Amino acid sequence: MTTNTSPSPVPASDNYHWKVFWAVGIALFAMVLDFSIVFLALSSIADEFDVTLRAVTWVAISTSLVTSAIMLPLGRVSDITGRKKFHISGMVFFVAGALLAFTAQNLQMLIVARVVMAIGASMGQAVVFAIIVGTFPDTERGKALGMITTMVAIGAAAGPIIAGPIIQAFDWRAVFMVTLIPTVGGIIASIIVLDDERIGSIVGQVRERYDWISAIVSAAALSLIILTISNPFAFDWGSPQIIGGFFISVALFGLLVRWELRVESPMLNLRFFQNSTFAWSTTARFSAFLGGSAMFFLMPIFVQSFMGYDQSSAGLIMFVGALGMGISSQMSGRLSDKYGFRIFTFLGISTMLVMNIVFSFFVADTPLYLVVPALFINGVAMGLWMAPNMSATLSTVSRGDYGTMSAFLNLVRNVGSVIGQALATAIIAGIMLSRGAEVQLNELAGTTDLVVTEAFLTGWKVTYWVLAVFVAVALVAAVKTRVYKTENS
Repeated sequence: MTTNTSPSPVPASDNYHWKVFWAVGIALFAMVLDFSIVFLALSSIADEFDVTLRAVTWVAISTSLVTSAIMLPLGRVSDITGRKKFHISGMVFFVAGALLAFTAQNLQMLIVARVVMAIGASMGQAVVFAIIVGTFPDTERGKALGMITTMVAIGAAAGPIIAGPIIQAFDWRAVFMVTLIPTVGGIIASIIVLDDERIGSIVGQVRERYDWISAIVSAAALSLIILTISNPFAFDWGSPQIIGGFFISVALFGLLVRWELRVESPMLNLRFFQNSTFAWSTTARFSAFLGGSAMFFLMPIFVQSFMGYDQSSAGLIMFVGALGMGISSQMSGRLSDKYGFRIFTFLGISTMLVMNIVFSFFVADTPLYLVVPALFINGVAMGLWMAPNMSATLSTVSRGDYGTMSAFLNLVRNVGSVIGQALATAIIAGIMLSRGAEVQLNELAGTTDLVVTEAFLTGWKVTYWVLAVFVAVALVAAVKTRVYKTENS
C-alpha cells in the first residue's frame, strides 16, 4: 500500500504556494458558481424553449452524471500526464462549453454544451485540490484545505445571489458569461504561475499504463446508479427499470472491485481501504454529505414557499450558511494542523446532527430570527469537519496519488449529495402522493391547499429524521478515524 513518505515541498520565500492557490482557486470558484447558478435559470430556460420543467432538469442532471462518471478516471490521468496542462485543458473545455451554452438555440444544444462544461469542470475538480495541497507543506495541509473549503463556500453562496439580478436584468444566457470570465482569468494566471516541478507533477518520470477497463466500468456503474436513484424518467420504484438498474449497478461495481484488485496499475488502489484512517474518513465524508444535502435542496423551497421571500432575498438568506462555512473552515483548517483533525470532525458532524433535528421541527410560520441563526450554525458545523476530514484522508497517501485522491474526494462529495437529494425528493413526493397531494415541488409556492402544505411539511420532517441517521453514521465514522502513522513515523 502507498504511504505518505514523499518529501514535503517547502514553499519558497516568494510565497509561491499562495500564488498557486489564487491562480487555480479562481477556476474552482467558477466551477462551484456554475453548479449553483444554473438551478435558478431552469425556469427561464424552460419558458424560452417551450419545454417542461422535467425536460429542462436534464440541463442539471447531465452535469452531475458526467461529473460523477469521469471524475475518478480523469484524476488518474492527471497523476500520469502532469497537472499543469491537465488543469489548463480542463478550463479550456469549460470556456468552450460556456460559449456553446450562451449561443444555444434549443434544449438539445444546451445539454450538449453542459456536457462539455461538465468535462472541463471534472478535469478541474480532479486536479485543483492536488495542485493546491501538493504545493503546501504537510504542516500546512489543513490551512490549504480550509482555504479550498472557503472558496467552495463562496462559490456556492454567490450563485443564488448573482443569478437572480443577472437573469432579471438580461436573460438566462448571461449567467454563463458570469462563469466564463473568471475562468479565462484562471487560464491566464495558470499559464503564468504554474510550474510542474513545483506543483508536484510527475513529468519526466516513468509513466504507468492507464487502466482503461476500470475507467469504462466505473463510469458505467456510477452513471447507472445515479440515474437509477435520481429517477429522472419517473419510473415506478418497483418497476423492472429501477430494480434492474440497481442489480446491474451492483454487478458492475463488483466487476470493478475484482479487476482493480488484480490489475498492476489500478485507477484507484482499493487497498487504500485496508488503512482504517482512509476507510473511516471516507465513510464519514460520504455519510455526512448524504445526510446534509437536504439543507441545500429543501431550504430554498421552504424560504420561498412558506416564508414568502423572492429568489434574491432567498439567496441572501441562504448566504448566511455559506458565511458560517467559510469562517469555520478557515479556523478548523488552520487549527487542525496544530491540534489534529479528530476534535473538529467530531464537533462539526455532531453539531450538524443536532441541526438536522432542529430543521425537522420548522413549520410554515417559523420566524426568520430562528431560521437565519440555524442556517449559520449549520454552515459553521459543515465548515468545521470538511477540511479536517480531507486532511485525514490525504495523510494516508503519497503526493504522487494526490490527483487520484483529489478526484476521489470530489466524487464522494458529489455522489453523496446526489443520493441525499434524490432520497429527500423521494420521501417528500411519496408522502405527498400517499395523501393525495399531487403537486410538483416547483408549484408549492402557489398552492393554498392545506392538505398539500401539511403533506409537504410531514415529508420535510421525515426527510430530516431519515437523513439524521446518515449523519449519525458519519459521526460514528469520525470517532473511529484515528491519526495515521506512516511506516517511517
